[in-house]
Amino acid sequence: MQEPSKNHLRIALRRQRQNLPPDLVREDSARIRDHLLSLDSFREAKSVMLYLPARGEVDTWPLLDHFWTQGSEILLPRCCENAPGIMEAYAVASREDLGPGCFGLVEPQAMRARKVPTPEPEVILVPALAFDRRGYRLGFGGGYYDRFLPTLACSPLLIGPAYAFQILKSIPVEPWDRPVELLITPDALLHVPME
Repeated sequence: MQEPSKNHLRIALRRQRQNLPPDLVREDSARIRDHLLSLDSFREAKSVMLYLPARGEVDTWPLLDHFWTQGSEILLPRCCENAPGIMEAYAVASREDLGPGCFGLVEPQAMRARKVPTPEPEVILVPALAFDRRGYRLGFGGGYYDRFLPTLACSPLLIGPAYAFQILKSIPVEPWDRPVELLITPDALLHVPME
């Protein structure tokens, strides 16, 4: 059982991320977004699943405007009430579709955004506390993405945006873990070697 070391890592990484200076978050997030938008597969995607940042995560808000401007479908996760560990995809057409959600997150509002029962995003930005160089992620412990990704009928490009300190040599891996294919840091695009 690897959970104790995962929990230790989560506590340390969460603290480090939350203590980042706001200027650094702003600058590094802008550089990461520039790298993302340099990728044709990301920039030109007709359907993309993003996350909205919380507690020092890489800022993705400006990406909403990019994809809305080009008429792409933007999918965002919404945690299911009364179903821990389960999230669904909602298409959002404007910031008015968003509001307070689970865990202090900003999420699509069920009465405004459109639920997408069978999402087919071309690209998914996958949030994490850390990634290793094999593309495996250390999530937040709820298993939301672990349960969501296998339900997809499509094979989207999985991208992990991260600050430099979030790229570790290795992290504990479980049999159900699915690696991302590309890691984006402020200074690099790291293609994950296929095993």
